[in-house]
Formats: sequence, C-alpha cells, structure tokens
Amino acid sequence: MKHIGMIVLSLLLAAKAGTVMAQTDSTNVKNDSITWNQELEGIVVKAQKQLVKQEIDRIAYDVQSDEESKTQTVLDMLRKVPMVTVDGQDNIMVKGNSNFKIYKNGHLDPSLTKNAKEVLKSMPASMVKRIEVITDPGAREDAEGVDAVLNIVMEDGSKMKGMTGVVSATYTSLNQPNFYTSLTGQMGKLLLSADYGFNKMSDKSSYNRSEVDRTYLDTGNRMLSSSEGSNPGSIHYADLNASYDIDSLNLLSASFGGYFYKLNVQGDGSTWLGHGDQPVYSYNNHYWMPGYQHHSWNGRLDYEHKTRRKGERFTLSYMLALTRQHTDQENTYTELQNVSFPYTGSLMTERERFTEHTFQADWLRPLGKGHQLEIGTKYIDRNNNSENSQQFYGIDMNTSDEFHHVTRVLAGYADYIYKHDKCSARAGLRYEYSYMRGSYPDGKDESFDKHLGDWVPQATLRYQLTEAQSLKLNYTTSINRPGISYLNPAVSITPSIVQQGNPNLVSSHNQRFSLVYSYIMPKLTLQIAPSYRFSSSGISTIQTAKDDIRYTTYENIRRYRLFTIDHYVQWKPFDGTMLAINNTLRYVHNENPNLGYRNFGWSYVYYVNLSQRLPWKLRLNVSVYGNAARNPSSIYNLQHSWFDYYASMQRSFLKDDRLTVRLGANTPFSKYYSTETEAVNGDYRDLQEKWIRGRSFTLAVTWRFGSLKANVKKAEHSIDNSDVVGGITKGQ
Repeated sequence: MKHIGMIVLSLLLAAKAGTVMAQTDSTNVKNDSITWNQELEGIVVKAQKQLVKQEIDRIAYDVQSDEESKTQTVLDMLRKVPMVTVDGQDNIMVKGNSNFKIYKNGHLDPSLTKNAKEVLKSMPASMVKRIEVITDPGAREDAEGVDAVLNIVMEDGSKMKGMTGVVSATYTSLNQPNFYTSLTGQMGKLLLSADYGFNKMSDKSSYNRSEVDRTYLDTGNRMLSSSEGSNPGSIHYADLNASYDIDSLNLLSASFGGYFYKLNVQGDGSTWLGHGDQPVYSYNNHYWMPGYQHHSWNGRLDYEHKTRRKGERFTLSYMLALTRQHTDQENTYTELQNVSFPYTGSLMTERERFTEHTFQADWLRPLGKGHQLEIGTKYIDRNNNSENSQQFYGIDMNTSDEFHHVTRVLAGYADYIYKHDKCSARAGLRYEYSYMRGSYPDGKDESFDKHLGDWVPQATLRYQLTEAQSLKLNYTTSINRPGISYLNPAVSITPSIVQQGNPNLVSSHNQRFSLVYSYIMPKLTLQIAPSYRFSSSGISTIQTAKDDIRYTTYENIRRYRLFTIDHYVQWKPFDGTMLAINNTLRYVHNENPNLGYRNFGWSYVYYVNLSQRLPWKLRLNVSVYGNAARNPSSIYNLQHSWFDYYASMQRSFLKDDRLTVRLGANTPFSKYYSTETEAVNGDYRDLQEKWIRGRSFTLAVTWRFGSLKANVKKAEHSIDNSDVVGGITKGQ
C-alpha cells in the first residue's frame, strides 16, 4: 500500500505540472522478473526486488536480495528455493528426487555434489548471488543421469583492483564447530579466488541409535536388534579458482578443489532371535572403523573463444576427477548364545579408487533474431577399481576379491533454441555410445564387456500468457549408469546380512513430462508444477531372506511411476514480512514385476517459513517442515511421517552490515529427532526406528571485508558428468 500511495501522489503532481517524464510502460517484464519503475521529475519509486525468476530451462532464487542471507547458510536458503526440499537430517531433494547434480558458476562441481549437505551447511549464503534449479537441462546435459541440476552462482560484480573476502564461524550446543573463509583478489588480467571450510562432528552431534523389530516369513522367527554409536571426525574442503582474460575475445579459466574427511565410526549393538517367547540365539557386537578416510578431488581447465558475431562462442574443456576411499571395519561378537555362525568377529578391508578423464567441445551459434543453435561432442574415460578382503576370527575362513570396471562414453548433441515475443521453445537430441568392460585381476571370474547406444531427445515450450503469468510444457529423457558400489561383486558377510553387487547391471532410462504455471508479482509469487516421471528398467535393490539371513544385491528390475504437484507461494503481506510455502504432493508407484511386488501411495512434503523484520535491525525467522504422510520410499519400504522446526534471530552491525550475528534453535523442545521405516514387501516384515540428536542451539558470526566487487570468471559452458548412480559414497 505504501508503494501504491506514493505512485498515485507522484502521478497527481506530474499532472498538475503538465509534464510527465516516464517510461512508456511502467511495468517491465523480463524472464518473469518484474521491476516497477516510474520516474516523475526526479522522483523515482522502486519496489522491493523480486526473489524468484523463471526462464525457459530454470528457476532462480535471488539470494542476495533475501535479507536473511547475511547470516544464514546456503543450506538454509535451499529450503526457500522452489522445487527443492531439505529434510530434518539435511538430506537434499530436487523435484522430489535425490538424484541430482550441483554446479558452481555454471559447471559441475563433483566434490560438492558428493558431499553437498556438509559443505552447504558451512558455506555462508552471503557468498552466493543466486541459486538456480535447472529444471529442464538441454541436450548438452540431458543424458547425464539427472532431470534437475542445482547451480550455485557465486557473488560477482564490476571489475576493480583490490581484495575481498568473508570469514564465517558457527558453533552449536552439540559441540560442533564450523569454519569457512573465502578470499578473492585481482592482479591485472588475472583473478584468483580461494576458499576453505572445516566442519567437526562430535560424539554428540553424530550420535545415532536404531531399533529393528523383524519377522521372517519362512521360519516365523522374530528378530529384535538395536545399536547405538557415533562417528566423530572432521571434514576439510577447499577450492582454488583462476581466470585470465587473454583479450576481449579469449578467456582461460582453471580450478582445482575437493574435500577430505576422516571419521572414527564406533558403536555397540545386540541381537536376539526367537520363536514366540522361546529364544533361538542371541549375541552382542561391537563395531568400529578406525580412521575411515575418503578423498575426492577434481580439476578443470576451460578455454573460451568469442567471435565478432554477437553471442557466438566456442569452448574447449578438460576435467579430471579422482576419488579414493579406504575402509577398515572390525566387528567383534560376545555373549554368544546358540549362534549359528562359527566365528567371533571379522575385519573387512575395502579400497575403492575412481578416476575419470573428460574432454568436451561446444559451439554456440546465433542463426538470426530469436534463433540459436548449439552443437558439441564429449568423451569420458572412467575407471573404477575395488579391492575387498574379509578376515574372520576363530575360524580359517578368509575372502579376497578384486574388480576392475571401465566405462568409455562418446556423445554428440544438437540443441536448438527459439525466442520470439511471448513464445520461446527449445528442442534437442543427443546420441551416446558407451563401452563397458569388467575384469577380475585375481582371475576368479571371466571378463565381460557391453556395447550400448542411446538416443536422448528433449523439448520445451514456454508461453507468456500475460505480463505476470507464464506456462511451460517440457519433455526430458535421462540415463543412469551403475557405479562401482552397485557393480562390485565382492561379498560382505555378517551374522544376519550378506551383501553383494551385480557386475551385469546396465544403464537405465528415465522419462518425464512436466507443466509449470507461474504467476509473479511484487507482493505475490505463485508456482504450480505437475509432472509425471517413469522408468521401466531402473536399478533397484533386491532383498531376500532365507534361514533368518537377509541377502541384498541389485538388478535392472524397477518399474517406477511418479506423479508430483510442486506448489510454491511467496507472499509479502506487509513491509518487512514474508511468508514462503514450498510443498510437494506426490503419488509414487514402485513395482518389481518379476516378483509381483508393488508399493504405492500418496505423500505430502511441506516447508513453511515466516520471516519478519523487527525494530533495532533485528530479523526473526521461523520454519516448520516435514512429511505429512507415509512415503513409499522403495519397492520394499514405507517411510512414516516426520516433522522438524527451526527458529532464529539475527542482526547486522558495522558499515554496510559487514558483521552479522545469528542465534538459532533447532527442534528446541525435542532432544531427539526420529524416523520410522516399515518393510511391507519381501521375505520379512519389520519396523525400523532411528534416532539422532535433535535439540541444538547455534551461534553464527559472519564478517565481510575488502572492496573488490569481482569474482573469478568462468567459461559460460564447461563439463558436467552426472550419469553415475551407486558410485563411491561416504559412510555416515
């Protein structure tokens, strides 16, 4: 109302003077981001900047225009981004799916993708310009295994010599300190930036407890098991970026970064098996993983050449990705009563190595007003090596396995983009030839290979209905290829579980149709996005049971149908007040046709946030989020409903609000956060409940210094490899 009153007053003054100096159209619309701008004889009235913007292939959230970004983390901001959800354990989902990749400044960041929640909960949001959800990747990325990408665009600005940086520190009542620092400097044509982060996990913050009540259908026996433990340790992550402007048409950029963590996983458990009230066997166990280590590093080199033709560019890129994981897990069993296994403990040693080289060339060419063509080619050489051994205590039974898997992918694509007035369209086609070879250096089995060819089409159509409303229709296809964790045939044995990978897995296709309606005005933003996704040969866990022992492996057997309606509302009813609602209604149907298993149903994931500016430069933030119904999380399991809540108060100090302080409380009235999962298909029925520490209080301080308003430039296009599922993963 305040802005409307000022505009009316200005119009009256201008009419009386007989001169109106204004733009022809007082409402300018560009990419669904609306700016109200009226100039009347030196009087300028401008509304608050809109936080959400939509383009043909993405939705962007303007982090810097959100006042809470001064003290909150990037993970906090993600909860406000349309089509993104973050649960109570900080697990991130995009469009209801955990299979997504993360870019930084427009290209893939492998280390950030693999360790997103730990890095993003430490990274201050003040370092980020905007967060983009690339909902409909074009043919350039479309085959790369995901139907959505998170692009973290770091702060930038006009070039000027100098140096700037940020230091952020957080401490929680669970004895968990986080530290992050970033520094950017310019020397002539060379720009450099470096950042480093540290996150410590204490016994308190990593505490976990679980209980399982399981009944095996073939024997009728009931198993009760429980475990309690923690995984204290530390994670370090760092990035170094550089760019050099050779001249106005040529740019060279490079980056190197990654993360390393070392954990001390340890805990105790107990297992009881019986029939009715009669015990069959029981035992206690102690487990620990001394010095569990994981390294992940990646480097990139990009050369970009722009021609004299406006908008035309040619890009050459190379990326190296390395992952090394070392696991030594020891289990000892005590107080054995009538157990069926002949050993008293085991030591499992695992070494996994992943190396990937990627070469890519892209050419973007405008074909005239409103027409654009992009073509390119890409080659990936991916090597996975795994060595596993297991030594059993008390008996002479040791195992040792070696497995080597190679994937080589050669791809070519063409992407056409059309823009004219209210209508825009995008269509692309990609072809991928892949060669996969598995071998056993220890000679235990015969080598095998596969040759696969995949066509991957995609299309998007968008129409601007009015100045504030738009409608978009999209079709995409993506490919998932199995990683080393799914392929590795090594057998892992415990008294109640036998696990094994499947080297015969092949890639799977996913297809999706979506419709997006957007209404964006200064006071109200509304988005409704129904979509339908399906796959008929997805990679799925296979769970069986015999003689009270579970067996797990993987197969290309999952039939998956997912219907979702994402709805997002951002409302500013008063000056300094903002209400954000980011919810998803889901219907999922999981099926294994070979076994006749089906698991389907509705679920509702919700996030509600209220932000209020208070006197004395204070800002209050309150959030509630959760899942209001049971979620069919796989062919076998249902995840029960859950919820969490959070509140914070922040204030900024010093010139330009360079120093900000935030006090936060997560789940202050509940000491523990719990989840329940129920097995409804397969050879057994069970209920699993897990607890982690919930209640925590946080003090966060962020300080920005320096005057440079520049960020390291990056080639507008670079490499993205996103097709692998079940690769090397960290243990938590």
